[in-house]
Amino acid sequence: QVQLVESGGGLVQAGGSLRLSCAASGRTFSSYAMGWFRQAPGKEREFVAAISWSGGSTYYADSVKGRFTISRDNAKNTVYLQMNSLKPEDTAVYYCAADAVGSDSAREYDYWGQGTQVTVSS
Repeated sequence: QVQLVESGGGLVQAGGSLRLSCAASGRTFSSYAMGWFRQAPGKEREFVAAISWSGGSTYYADSVKGRFTISRDNAKNTVYLQMNSLKPEDTAVYYCAADAVGSDSAREYDYWGQGTQVTVSS
């Protein structure tokens, strides 16, 4: 079992930055690939970024490539999402998730956090 708790969301102006954190419980955190997803009102949950268990491989949605960076600290059981050059269309609830393999499909992930709201004003 892995329990995930996101933090770091908030209100920011377009062009600004935020760093989301996802703290995981359990001693097996380092064996999981981690992903960030987001869901805007009236839209389906979409993939944002993923990172392998070691941190050696990262993957991004085209919409955030070059602006967002995913990273992890296995000693702290935490995964991060640094978000720069934010746009109003980045407004959504952001979720972190854990999966044994890692994927850009939400259906593959076994554990989810409760989400944190990110609002980007124009």
